[in-house]
Amino acid sequence: MPDTVQAPAKINLALWILGRRADGYHDLESLFVPVPGLHDSLAISPGAPGSGCLVTPELAGTPPEKNLVFRAWKAYALATGGAPDIHVTLTKRIPSGAGLGGGSSDAAAMLRWLQARAGAKALPEQELVRLAAGIGADVPFFLQDGPAWARGIGEELTPVALDLSAFTLLVVLPPVHVSTAGAYAAWDSHASRNVEAKDCAECLTTTASTHKRRVSLSPVVVQNDFEAVVFPAHPDLRVLKERLLKMGAASAAMSGSGAGLAALFRESRLALDAADDMRTNGLPVHIEALRKWGVAKR
Repeated sequence: MPDTVQAPAKINLALWILGRRADGYHDLESLFVPVPGLHDSLAISPGAPGSGCLVTPELAGTPPEKNLVFRAWKAYALATGGAPDIHVTLTKRIPSGAGLGGGSSDAAAMLRWLQARAGAKALPEQELVRLAAGIGADVPFFLQDGPAWARGIGEELTPVALDLSAFTLLVVLPPVHVSTAGAYAAWDSHASRNVEAKDCAECLTTTASTHKRRVSLSPVVVQNDFEAVVFPAHPDLRVLKERLLKMGAASAAMSGSGAGLAALFRESRLALDAADDMRTNGLPVHIEALRKWGVAKR
């Protein structure tokens, strides 16, 4: 029987872009929250001797050597002097280009599986985090098991206690692929005109004024700077956000660079009604009750 490992999605309840760095990356501040009910799966079986890491099925438009699961396996093998020959069957449920971190989570799941079986070759925690950051900025977050404030390019993580148990989460998955690189490029152009997304936060929706005020989930303000550049390029996403707010969401925002939209509802009945409405209009959704997370003592 293969080992089956789950790779959960994440949402960004807050995302501020602080500026572009000299190395071309962007400093940001964001609150990452795991969504365990929405996950990819990795079924890992022993591979033929010398076969390395075979990942099937191949992802459309992604050469096998670019697959983040393979890249994680290769990076770990190089760092530790070797890794087992394996065959990974990857079941994707987290859509790409949705801002939900599916590829990064897959890579982290691979690293965690390898680390648990490395014995004396297992990497120190900080070295594993550095290895993960080299694969992708979001990968270190998925090595954790709870919410975290992310800074830097996303690799500087501070676990946080967060109580969202009063909310039901609805994630809407429009059939739109938003390029993260393209979104950052658009942000750079936007910022070069000396217009800050925070100045536009109130004009991103056109619903009643009661819905245009930021919703504070102390100490969290739900906001995503990417909306200032993604919504003009994909106006249907803005319309969807407005519809979620009209249907009673306490807050709604894009996750990451989009196109996924995460809405929090104080009443589960309203969340279920909104989910039905989205499905009726042909939009995939994910819904789950959120929880309270503490911070483990070290």
